[in-house]
Amino acid sequence: MLDPLSGPLLGATADLPRFTLGTVVTGWSLEPVPFVLTVWTAGLYLYGVGVLRRRGDSWPVGRTVAFVVVGMGLFYVATASGIGAYDTTLLSVHMVQHMILSMLVPMALALGAPVTLALRTLRPRPRRWLLAVLHSRAAKVLSFPPLTFLLYVTSPWTLYYTGWYPATLHSTYLHETLHLHLVLVGCLFFWPIIGVDPVPGKVAYPFRMLLVVLTLPFHAFLGVTMMGQEELLGGSYYPDLHAGPMGSWLPDPQADQHLAGGLLWGSGDLVALALFAVLFVQWVRSSMAEARREDRRLDLLEARQRVASGPVAGGGE
Repeated sequence: MLDPLSGPLLGATADLPRFTLGTVVTGWSLEPVPFVLTVWTAGLYLYGVGVLRRRGDSWPVGRTVAFVVVGMGLFYVATASGIGAYDTTLLSVHMVQHMILSMLVPMALALGAPVTLALRTLRPRPRRWLLAVLHSRAAKVLSFPPLTFLLYVTSPWTLYYTGWYPATLHSTYLHETLHLHLVLVGCLFFWPIIGVDPVPGKVAYPFRMLLVVLTLPFHAFLGVTMMGQEELLGGSYYPDLHAGPMGSWLPDPQADQHLAGGLLWGSGDLVALALFAVLFVQWVRSSMAEARREDRRLDLLEARQRVASGPVAGGGE
């Protein structure tokens, strides 16, 4: 079937079986874009870790796990598993994918500190290029906290309440671009907040907490709006799928949209709680490290004073 404006329905290209939790595990597909991105990104990171190990330097295992296993692993699961197979068939499944790509994946990638790894392993010339990018005006603008917050909270509204989302349901190219967009916007927001890389845009921990708190009402209001509205997201896309071979098991589009809104609301709050926990641990560690630095500074100052006063005291005797 064709949409008069956008082209063929992506969800109508295959006769998928009824969606269950089991199909998330069994519904894998070798999609080229997610596969190449995952292999290349994780491979480059592991190569950098190997360079450090070969020259005798250490790299925290937790960062490797966060970036490769959690970050890129979740990216591949969200785009190539059963979640990716049904993301154009059920809005509720798409919403799970949305939250994984826009929140969990960026958080894990930021905790992996890939920029720090690159700075420690790149040759001098590429390293200077990377430092130039980090100190550029564009990087400072793109990491400016009010701007990244605005992009993060308005992006879902722009996606679902303009013609953008229906267009992604009719175009493979736009559909893949949407996945990358969700990760990119999430990275711009989360990297200065919980990342350990030397990126511009970092602010004090109380302000980081405030930014996270401010995202909660936006996710909640968007979720409640989806749950309560009668107009279907995607226009006639989901009702048209009922006329195809999957119509025997597809849920009512209105009920599925209600579920999608609830998932957006609830998962946003749960991820925010996890983010609060990460920020709290980082804040405590930062305070303890600052206290140790201050103790060392005071000890060094005291030692210098003793050295400076020693000869004077001796000469007086």
